Amino acid sequence: MLITVSESNHIHQSEVLRAMFEARKQVFIDLLKWRLPVVAERFEIDQFDDRHAVYLILTDTEGRHLGSARLLASVRPGLLNTLFADLCDFDMPVGPDVYEITRFCLSRSLRASARRIVRDQLVTAIARHALVHGITTYTGIAEWGWMQQIMSFGWQCRPLGLLKEHEGAMLGALRIDIAADTIAQLAAAGISDGSEMPMRKAA
Repeated sequence: MLITVSESNHIHQSEVLRAMFEARKQVFIDLLKWRLPVVAERFEIDQFDDRHAVYLILTDTEGRHLGSARLLASVRPGLLNTLFADLCDFDMPVGPDVYEITRFCLSRSLRASARRIVRDQLVTAIARHALVHGITTYTGIAEWGWMQQIMSFGWQCRPLGLLKEHEGAMLGALRIDIAADTIAQLAAAGISDGSEMPMRKAA
């Protein structure tokens, strides 16, 4: 199930949000060792997780987190325009129809074979959200390995500058342009939003 959380329904999705923040802590802090703030020793929450953030969250039939992404309006403070502006050698896209994709997170409880399914569903959901809400461009920051994957998804994507080293990792900024044929481009590249339900790891 895809749940979209924004300012209008934020308070009604508190359990879904808590599960997402907990999954983010498990992935970005416990696994990837990013230096990020932790709340109550369980949740990864930063200064951009405010009422203006939009979350796309995939859950299983029991409401457990499978994958999620945070979208930040480019006309407000975000990771790219406040912390990583030096990654842009070209003009940084900004405007009411430009959003930044951040905290793309796949649950660690997924079996390896299911990660691709959830990833593809989430990528497709991000594109569909743009088409429904008049978003024409996404920006993002990624380590080189993940950036290569993003650029291979079939949509219109290009770097905003050269890679730069940050805390031992090579980071780059990119832009993704969304158009009416983006979903078809994703599908042609093998990015499917099929209905297969991912299986979790055995407890």
